[in-house]
Amino acid sequence: MKKIKALTALVLVAGGMSTALAQMSPLGTWRSMDEKENTPKAQVKITEAGGIVSGKVEALLRKGADPNQLCTECKDELKDKPMVGMTLISGVKKAEGKEVWEGGKILDPENGKTYTVRLTPIEDGKKLEVRGSIGPFWRTQTWVRVQ
Repeated sequence: MKKIKALTALVLVAGGMSTALAQMSPLGTWRSMDEKENTPKAQVKITEAGGIVSGKVEALLRKGADPNQLCTECKDELKDKPMVGMTLISGVKKAEGKEVWEGGKILDPENGKTYTVRLTPIEDGKKLEVRGSIGPFWRTQTWVRVQ
């Protein structure tokens, strides 16, 4: 009986640890935030396939946002495509030995520009620092995990 209780406790602890570790990744659903108004802009789902991380817009959350809004500022094949369903983050990989995902691109549909991106989970994975950069210039947003 003692062995069963000990084994059960071990399984529960290990399960809790794997949940905590899973949270320290950019994978999941996030709300991008407007820095000036501290209000949600969009809901983005970040997934992984074959070690490559990407993120798509699931919903536009700004007050009065048109769910059928097109990316009028985007270039090339994304020009005038719906923002909902659009891939914003692409080509990102986990940096070896770090809790950072980088090496990919992020699209800002508000201006149509693409930036190099770095994703860093913070606050036990409850928030995600999303840093976009061009050369020496960068900007960081903090996204909030959707529970």
